[in-house]
Amino acid sequence: MQCFGCSSFGLATDAVALQSPQVATKSDMNGNGSKIEIFKPFGEAFEVMKKILFQPFDLRKWLVIGFAAWLANLGNGGGGVGNFNYPDNQRDDAQKLNETIGQIPQPVLITGICVLICVVILLIVLFAWLRARGRFILVDCIVRNRAAIVEPWKEFRAEGNSFFLFSLLVVLALIAVIVIAGLLLIVPFIPWGSQAQPGVAFWIGLSLFVFVAVCLAFIWALASQLMVPIMYRQRCPARLAFAQAVDLVTSHPGPILLYVLFLLVLAIAVVMISCAVTCATCCIAAIPYVGTVILLPIPVTLGAFSLLFLRQFGLDYDVWASFMPPEFLPVLMAPPVPSGTEAG
Repeated sequence: MQCFGCSSFGLATDAVALQSPQVATKSDMNGNGSKIEIFKPFGEAFEVMKKILFQPFDLRKWLVIGFAAWLANLGNGGGGVGNFNYPDNQRDDAQKLNETIGQIPQPVLITGICVLICVVILLIVLFAWLRARGRFILVDCIVRNRAAIVEPWKEFRAEGNSFFLFSLLVVLALIAVIVIAGLLLIVPFIPWGSQAQPGVAFWIGLSLFVFVAVCLAFIWALASQLMVPIMYRQRCPARLAFAQAVDLVTSHPGPILLYVLFLLVLAIAVVMISCAVTCATCCIAAIPYVGTVILLPIPVTLGAFSLLFLRQFGLDYDVWASFMPPEFLPVLMAPPVPSGTEAG
């Protein structure tokens, strides 16, 4: 059986203009040497995107996959029409709002605020659950080249719910750690007294707090991105996928670092493209779901890129190992490894 995640050293060097430098070597499940590349999976992801969305073009398919992409990013950011009121009108509105709030009895006001907070928390949790389920739907649409919502929603119910619950626990734990770190690093250095000024120790503590918070958020963001393809491929619980994601990062820090840096560059490009399209469409692209449909090639390409990068680590991480659409074979079928040649 040929390994879809292996590429030959000889052919890789012939296409060096489209491929990243050799950043690591590994042995897959069949024992063949293989490089972990960055640019080659991105080029393949672009070709996969064209196969899914343009060859042939199907408006219904585009709209359905667009809904899956929107669901997979629900709550991460949105497109809303901006507020174009003049500053003077905003100050008048704020003053009227303050006067109205001042006339509300305090018990009613406190009750209303508590209810509002509960509703917001419930919406955040609901969006997180829908986003977790949507990520598996989007992966399935890309892997199988199909526009489906109901089938993958049912098929990956257990994995989606497991990922949601694990993510919720991790986020709560991160919030607790950040709060404790903030108390330990900042509170002891807060200057007391009306004439006191923040000293060097305070700013050091604040810097350490920000550094810890950013590092924890970054680690979780990276692990969660790797977890979904692993769970999709292996149909395993979230805790096992998290352990494998951490093992990949610790075992291959070089390729993972280059992958993250490349994603940052792509994120900057995506922001620039999104802003340009939003301006060109008179903010129509800022409307939720509509903007996702207009910019659908971007999330499909990025989603395919993550899957194609991860499949290089072996069959256990190859989402196309058990099934590959025939139209993907010319793009994703790796050539056989030359006899007697291994990646060095």
